[in-house]
Amino acid sequence: MEEKDISRAVIKRLPRYYRYLGELMEDGVERISSNELSGRMKVTASQIRQDLNNFGGFGQQGYGYNVKYLHSEIAKILGLDRTHTMIILGVGNLGQALANYTQFERQGFKLIGLFDVNPVLKGVSVRGIEVRMIDELPEFIRTHHVEIATLTLPKAKAIEMAKVLVDNGVRAIWNFAHTDLNLSVPPDVIVENVHLSESLMRLSYNLSRYDKDHTEPKKK
Repeated sequence: MEEKDISRAVIKRLPRYYRYLGELMEDGVERISSNELSGRMKVTASQIRQDLNNFGGFGQQGYGYNVKYLHSEIAKILGLDRTHTMIILGVGNLGQALANYTQFERQGFKLIGLFDVNPVLKGVSVRGIEVRMIDELPEFIRTHHVEIATLTLPKAKAIEMAKVLVDNGVRAIWNFAHTDLNLSVPPDVIVENVHLSESLMRLSYNLSRYDKDHTEPKKK
């Protein structure tokens, strides 16, 4: 299939397709139409067809989509058909919560290292992985194939650690620090910034809109 630019909106929807199709497989559903999938995902059937046509389609007219096959193909598109090694920098509450989330490994993300600056945490085991000190990080990266580094650090420390990661060959950063790292790393380094507060603000906005719509008197 010829490579082409895919919009960020489509890429953002792919994990949702993957998740919903996984749930359909668990429910024993073997095939589904774009209209039926639309009802579950709250995305129009036309949008679903357009999204999947970016990657060659997968559906059959009058039959719909083979759920298992489509789930497998989207896994390949997302790179979930292979294992990605991952480390976490910052083993506080959020870092430990991420380390304990076993669903990541089921999706192909293998946690191989935990790092922190707090000496109290040195040697503490989280799901069988001992916490190392940050000064061990460069050597660890050199001796292990680290694909993804997860940052759950304060803003200033995250920028500093991003440089260490990049200098030692890490090319993908999952960033939970309260700063966008895109401007702090070279363009060939892939950064996914996760701002939990922004998600909460969007929830607050929608809640405020809901309250407003349901408390204002209706115009006659």
